[in-house]
Order: sequence, then structure tokens, then C-alpha cells
Amino acid sequence: MTEKFCCMVMRIHMDCSGCYRKVRRALLNMHELETHLIEKTQCRVSVCGKFIPQVVAIKLRKKTNRRVEILDIQHYIDQRPFITTSTDLMSNQYPIGTCIT
Repeated sequence: MTEKFCCMVMRIHMDCSGCYRKVRRALLNMHELETHLIEKTQCRVSVCGKFIPQVVAIKLRKKTNRRVEILDIQHYIDQRPFITTSTDLMSNQYPIGTCIT
């Protein structure tokens, strides 16, 4: 399985600031991730980059000793979520943005 650009949303139980720091430190040490967002109140973590989702979830589980539940995975063909490929047939001036999920 090759590494594609994807975004993944996971649920990780974080009940204190120590758990939050542990998850944050583990995410910062994963070099295949480009961006991450930790929602402490909802216990959700969103990550984006070129990686295999199952491998990142397993690494996060091993490093934090917390249960990791994958909620959503979105794969993108290009490195951008929104790709402007087609043009408007009426005027041929304005590109139409298409979202690939």
C-alpha cells in the first residue's frame, strides 16, 4: 500500500492536560504528518499528510498507551483537497472547483 495524501479524524480519550501533552508530543514526533489539530473538549484528533492511516493509528496507540478509534479517512488524489480542473462551459473564464473525496 502506497502512501497517499490523506486526512484522518480519530477519537482519543484525553481527560487531563497530561494526556493532551502526551498525544501532542507523539504527533509532533511523527514526521510523515504535515498538520494536526487536537480538539481537547471533544477528544478528537485530525491529522493530514502523506501516510498510511492504519500505521499512524497504531504508532499513536503505542506511544500514548491510549485507545485510538478512527472516525473518518479522506484520501486525495492531489496534495490539495480542492482541485480546479474543469472550466465553466458558458464563459470559459471562471474555473469550477471540484472536491475529490
